[in-house]
Amino acid sequence: MMNDRKTYRGLYGTMLDRSKTILGLVGVGTLLMLAACGSAQADGTEDASASEQFVRVINVEISPIEAETFIEEIRLTSVAMASQDVMLEAEENGRIIELFADRGDTVRKGAPIAKIDDAILRAQVGQARAAAELAQQTWERRKRLFEEEQVGSELAYMEARATAQQTAASLEGLEERLARTVVRAPFSGILDERHVDVGTMVGPGKTIGRIVDLTPIKVFAGVPERYAPNVHAGAAATLRFEALGDDTFTSSIRYVGSTINPQSRTFPIEIELPNADGVIKPEMVANMSIIRQQVEDAIVVPQDALIRVEDGYVAFVTVDRDGVEVAEVRQLVLGPTRRNLVVVQEGLNVGENLIVVGQKSVADGDRVNLVGTQGG
Repeated sequence: MMNDRKTYRGLYGTMLDRSKTILGLVGVGTLLMLAACGSAQADGTEDASASEQFVRVINVEISPIEAETFIEEIRLTSVAMASQDVMLEAEENGRIIELFADRGDTVRKGAPIAKIDDAILRAQVGQARAAAELAQQTWERRKRLFEEEQVGSELAYMEARATAQQTAASLEGLEERLARTVVRAPFSGILDERHVDVGTMVGPGKTIGRIVDLTPIKVFAGVPERYAPNVHAGAAATLRFEALGDDTFTSSIRYVGSTINPQSRTFPIEIELPNADGVIKPEMVANMSIIRQQVEDAIVVPQDALIRVEDGYVAFVTVDRDGVEVAEVRQLVLGPTRRNLVVVQEGLNVGENLIVVGQKSVADGDRVNLVGTQGG
């Protein structure tokens, strides 16, 4: 019995050893197969990379370069003001007894606006007139007697003449004061405000109302000092008032200031505009454009098409190289600007195609695919 167990254990051990050997061989074979597959895949990738080169192609849009006239503008913010704007003031004491115009009325130069009670002044004028007439008659008699008949003294002659002159001057002054009891329009315009009513007591300096003249109307703006060499009287200006929509007005500069404001570093300019219908009102804000310079046959491109680099600006154009469209970089020299447009003085030529979309994605020599044309 014991011998049988030993024999069984011997056979079992032998079988285990054979199984381990077989499994080891299988594992080694598997590893060799995996290594072979990996090596084959690696060899296949390298072969594909070697056989097929990667080509970079960028989609772009272009704009043909053409010569045109370029106008550089100075853009300013301006404010409209009445050509004349005056507060009417009383010059005599008294009560307002009559009004001849109301706010909003159009009045002519010299037209009466208000009447101040003149009863006391009229009495004084009458008294002064009587005194002046008596003094004049006395003087005429003294003059005739002294010069023709040699009657009377020279002193009495001179006193009569002085008295006549004094009384005449006094009468003239009172008549002028009487005339000023009627407040009149100093110029033709609109009575924009009225500050008194019938019965209001007024005195010298008391405001009666406000009269404005809106035809023509003046527009003022401050120009930065750097534009001093470019702005002069007679230069054309275009204005657009924000409150009036898209309507534009054109005129010329009437006045250019001679000094610089030390706070704003600007100098004033003035423009006059016809305003017969009164649509432009004082204090309206307008955008003003003044022509600074005009460049003929200029190459004008959008600033968005340019790329800022360390030493300035560059742009890309498309060129044909052996039948293939590629991007070519150009170093630029820029001139004047207007809004989003800039004049290119050097670097681009008429007839070339400027890349305006996709220019930030290309490099010099990249192949490009034209997907659109702007402005052509």
